[in-house]
Amino acid sequence: QVQLVESGGGLVQAGGSLRLSCGASGRTFSTYAMGWFRQAPLKEREFVAAISWNRVSTYYADSVKGRFTISRDNAKNTVYLQMNSLKPEDTGVYYCAATRAISDYSGSYAYWGQGTQVTVSS
Repeated sequence: QVQLVESGGGLVQAGGSLRLSCGASGRTFSTYAMGWFRQAPLKEREFVAAISWNRVSTYYADSVKGRFTISRDNAKNTVYLQMNSLKPEDTGVYYCAATRAISDYSGSYAYWGQGTQVTVSS
């Protein structure tokens, strides 16, 4: 069992930056691949980024490539999402999630956090 808690969301102007954090409970965090997803109002949840358990592999949605960076610190049981050059279309609730094998498919993630709101004003 993995429990996840996101933090770091907020209101930022377009062009600004935010860093999201996701803290995990449990001694098995380092064995899970981690992902970030987001959901905008009236839209389906979409993949943002993912990282393998050993940091060797990372995936990004095309819409965030070059602007967002996913990273993790297994000693701190934490995964991060550094978001730069934010756009209004990045607005949404951001969720972190854990899975056994890195994936961009939300259905493969077994554990989810409660989400943190990110709002980008124009």
